[in-house]
Amino acid sequence: MRVLIAPDCFGGTLTAREAADAIATGWREAKPGDVVAERPLADGGPGFVDVLHAATGGDIRHVSVTGPLGEPVEARWLSVHADGRRVAYVESAEACGLHLIPAELRPQTCETATTRGVGELIAAAAADNDVVTVGLGGSGTTDGGAGMLAALSDAGVDLTGTALVAASDVENPLLGPHGAARTFGPQKGASPEAVERLEVKLAAMDVLKPVSDMAGAGAAGGLGAALLSLGATMTSGARLVRDLTGLDAALDDSDVVITGEGSFDWQSLRGKLVTAVAGGAAERGIPCIAIAGQVSVGRREMGAAGVQAAYSVSEHVGSVHKSIADARKSLIATAQHVARQWSR
Repeated sequence: MRVLIAPDCFGGTLTAREAADAIATGWREAKPGDVVAERPLADGGPGFVDVLHAATGGDIRHVSVTGPLGEPVEARWLSVHADGRRVAYVESAEACGLHLIPAELRPQTCETATTRGVGELIAAAAADNDVVTVGLGGSGTTDGGAGMLAALSDAGVDLTGTALVAASDVENPLLGPHGAARTFGPQKGASPEAVERLEVKLAAMDVLKPVSDMAGAGAAGGLGAALLSLGATMTSGARLVRDLTGLDAALDDSDVVITGEGSFDWQSLRGKLVTAVAGGAAERGIPCIAIAGQVSVGRREMGAAGVQAAYSVSEHVGSVHKSIADARKSLIATAQHVARQWSR
């Protein structure tokens, strides 16, 4: 069989490249006669710059920016010359990612963490690029992009001649039960009381009101809405990566595709990478199998999204603790099991 391995990162444990290598290793060990190709992916969140750099080349630029807690952090962005244009790819998580905030501090910082560094990244990228594409996902902030807007204003950045693109990993609006605060706030350490305070704060930002109902406005704690307020075009990060990495050509040459991420849950079905991969597989009539750290999507829901089956690493090895303790070994073992189930 021709097997395509195309996962996202497994948040906090394995990068997309590491996850692809582990799945491929397990598959080859179980079914050495199969032809296995690796295509690590991203949907706008962590790994966005690395995945696109591997696919498109270009130059990685480094800059020191303000981190989510106000301290300086080293961040990167990618500059690519394509079709006569200079295009920059910025990963917001490089400047305001949840991984930059220690877990024990999140309950105290969830209401103050800032996206200022994202504005500084955009300012650096806009200086010599025609298009700036900002990958949204994996943020530790819920400031509605206030920090980003302040940084751009303070630096006097003129974006008139720059096309802004927001590459979102979710389709959530800014406010309401599926909005930035109520959906993602708890993941960033917000208590129920803090979530409601964040909701009120976001609703009070006048600059965001005209775009608050737009799909993707709630991405990265409202950073999506702030970019929309600047005239950015919202696009699917997963679709953009699918196009730039040549995923469709790889799917054309495959009999089965294995995708995956840290948690395969209802959010995965709202614009994240798994659905983009599954959609491409469905168009070609080939099965798409998901491997995730944890799986909480029912068979009917995943089937509607084009995923034939999903396998939980934590269930396979016995517990979440075991799956995290040696993430690579656990993923290899799960991939071996999946290969025995699905390889002819």
